[in-house]
Amino acid sequence: MGKLHERFAGFINNRWLVFVAAMWIQSCAGIGYLFGSISPVIKSSLNYNQRQLASLGVAKDLGDSVGFLAGSLSEILPLWGALLVGAVQNLVGYGWVWLVVTGRAPVMPLWAMCILIFIGNNGETYFNTAALVSCVQNFPKSRGPVVGILKGFAGLSGAILTQIYATIHSPDHASLIFMVAVGPAMIVIALMFIVRPVGGHRQVRPSDVTSFTFVYSVCLLLAAYLMGVMLLEDLVDLSHIVVIIFTVVLFVLLLIPIVIPVSLSCFLDPVEEPLLPETLKQEPGKSGQESPEVIFSELEDEKPKEVDLLPASERQKRIAQLQAKLFQAAAEGAVRVKRRRGPHRGEDFTLMQALIKADFWLIFFSLLLGSGSGLTVIDNLGQMSQSLGYDHAHIFVSMISIWNFLGRVGGGYFSEIIVRDYAYPRPVAMAIAQLVMAVGHVFFAFGWPGAMYVGTLLIGLGYGAHWAIVPAAASELFGLKKFGALYNFLTLANPAGSLVFSGLIASSIYDREAEKQAHGNNYLIQNSGSIFPGMLGLNEPLKCEGSICYFLTSMIMSGFCIVAVVLSMILVHRTKIVYSNLYGKSRG
Repeated sequence: MGKLHERFAGFINNRWLVFVAAMWIQSCAGIGYLFGSISPVIKSSLNYNQRQLASLGVAKDLGDSVGFLAGSLSEILPLWGALLVGAVQNLVGYGWVWLVVTGRAPVMPLWAMCILIFIGNNGETYFNTAALVSCVQNFPKSRGPVVGILKGFAGLSGAILTQIYATIHSPDHASLIFMVAVGPAMIVIALMFIVRPVGGHRQVRPSDVTSFTFVYSVCLLLAAYLMGVMLLEDLVDLSHIVVIIFTVVLFVLLLIPIVIPVSLSCFLDPVEEPLLPETLKQEPGKSGQESPEVIFSELEDEKPKEVDLLPASERQKRIAQLQAKLFQAAAEGAVRVKRRRGPHRGEDFTLMQALIKADFWLIFFSLLLGSGSGLTVIDNLGQMSQSLGYDHAHIFVSMISIWNFLGRVGGGYFSEIIVRDYAYPRPVAMAIAQLVMAVGHVFFAFGWPGAMYVGTLLIGLGYGAHWAIVPAAASELFGLKKFGALYNFLTLANPAGSLVFSGLIASSIYDREAEKQAHGNNYLIQNSGSIFPGMLGLNEPLKCEGSICYFLTSMIMSGFCIVAVVLSMILVHRTKIVYSNLYGKSRG
């Protein structure tokens, strides 16, 4: 009985159980990605034009990204308290929107609807912060894979919730808003006591490589399954029973990762071993012995440029020799050892300390241009697909959700290879993602046959990769201690980009082109002698047709993605030394 109790305690406190529970929470934490599916019913029921709908989209993006309160509460409250606050906000915000759209509550002015959308979507920041903070602390040596997988499930949640909605089989599209209000809150409340930092997280098991490989396999299987189901449901008229079976299989795939903590707790030897030899075990972001840290400034000043071009083993040998000389000079008084004000790159920064660093703002503005343009596409998918002649926007909402998921998982995986195997700065992966997005925007601009499919693929992959790479890079350059506050400040780049691209540029150009087409149609109707213009739909919200609707917007966003590539490469150049110091040792 005692051994059984010990096994159960080991299961409850297993960091892989925390990771799996965080994955489940993230599976419903990306409700903002469903805006493209719920925006048409909001637009039609409340008779909004595209500019008013874009205002709701910006409010949604602000709610998704303004996480100061979530970051602060995660440092004050236990993480379950922060998750509970997020669940309540999600329920109240989207629940009230549902009441308004269905006529159960009085119609509210646009600013009030924006506040409700903001409150509902702001619940996501609590889910994201709690999941990332707990798991990055539990897996400090595997930040890229952990962040990529968690953010990937958040990106995939749009496709998961869409499939669940298809099972409900409701003809009332407003019921999707109800599901968005109630479903995530229920799941988070059920799991909120599991997601937390656990003891022994600085050690790793030999089975960790196998466990991550298993999770990656499940991720790829899940993405392929959802893509196949989505295409099948779109092309073939399936019975409701078949749709239910598809959804049951989806739930089984989501539950499969639980076998990792179960097997680790019940069948494997619980003895853990260090990931690195004792001499190399120091954490990035943590101060080691005082003397090496003290002379770090002098080491950077005295180190010849050609040292960074040497092989890892030779580079470490030369640096060690230089350290020894500096120690001796300091002891003899020949060198006055100084400490720079504040922490160095790779140590723990507070938010205020990070805000005065050029590297932090390079990350922020690169993220603003890259992810902001991607979010604009996500928010406008409904209107973009309609303008190019597609009747059903939900297929593209689901597709971009799946590619977003694969971009996040792949971004975490490949950026980890870059830093682990080559000790090269992680932001180079962000530059590649932004280049991919620039090409995707060009496809949307010209509206070639199949452009919606290719565009959603490229934009989804590139946008998703940002949210695996940026949090991991920020934790490497600015430490883990205040990671919640740093991460939530960087996410402000998302709504800032959306405000510029969607709220100002895309909506204005769309409405202008729609007015041109409406005036042209009105001219034709008047010349044809029609005396019933109202019967022909002229009082309906204006719609734009053709690739011209988003041509200029997409080309502008493509250009800004190229600027983002330049900013990312400047960051790469500035942080080469940091990454060689953080990861060069493990290669040598």
